Amino acid sequence: MVSPSHEAMHRIFQHDPGLFSRVSHFLGVDIPRPVRATALPTDLTETSPVERRVDTLLRFDTAEQGAFLLAIEAQGKRDPDKPASWAYYTAYLWTKYRLPTALLVVCQDHTTAKWAQRAVSSGPPQLPTLTLRPVVAGPHNMPVIIDPDEARADLVLASLAAITHAAEPAVNAILKALSTALRDVPQDIAAPVVEFTAQGLGKHPAKHLWRNLVAVDLSFYKSYLVEEIRDEARAEGRAEGRAEDVLTVLAERGLDVTDQARDRINGCDDPHTLSRWLRRAVTAPTTEAIFDPDE
Repeated sequence: MVSPSHEAMHRIFQHDPGLFSRVSHFLGVDIPRPVRATALPTDLTETSPVERRVDTLLRFDTAEQGAFLLAIEAQGKRDPDKPASWAYYTAYLWTKYRLPTALLVVCQDHTTAKWAQRAVSSGPPQLPTLTLRPVVAGPHNMPVIIDPDEARADLVLASLAAITHAAEPAVNAILKALSTALRDVPQDIAAPVVEFTAQGLGKHPAKHLWRNLVAVDLSFYKSYLVEEIRDEARAEGRAEGRAEDVLTVLAERGLDVTDQARDRINGCDDPHTLSRWLRRAVTAPTTEAIFDPDE
């Protein structure tokens, strides 16, 4: 099943195709700014029953170098089968469209990025024949944007910076800069950036910070995902408050609370369970008794 972070890592380029030309200098390549960018069909299936789909496919038309294709793949981990698939994609697209074809792989960790940017040849060492050399965007080369003014100057790039640094310590500062930059931005521009960022963070711990920032700093934005993020943040806040209530009652009654019991109470995010524990805390003879399902 395709994860939200996988989708965000490549669909952000569909949302803003010009992003690639702004990202390219971080990749060490000189790509002219396109005069036109077009999203193309991603289905590369032939008459054989094997289905092959590239994540995102864009056509760029430039004044300096003419047209070229860019296939974009989001990669969450090393996969020994991928280089052969990527070689197929680029060779097929080159044949079908008769245009120079490049491959960009977007990663969220250094190990995957280092693996993805290796040159891989289809033939033996003395006969390489077809060599694949993807350009890779990841935490090793994407900018760390922590200045709100810099984030405001290119909101989509700042969102990509957050996505590619999702597992890095710097992500918290990037998210704070991005949320600050979005405060004065019209909703139709800000909402997609909010949603791409939320999806791109996936299951990384930084998602909790982004949900809190959206709930507080960007409370005036309305969209399905934004409301979902806001509801989750409110639910987390209610759970934290109820856990504090349980611990307060236990302390007022003079009951001993072990570190294990405290961690269990603070780690619970189910409001119904916390409410049950709160009711039991009023009369339970020991702290451990509030957890007893038979009580």
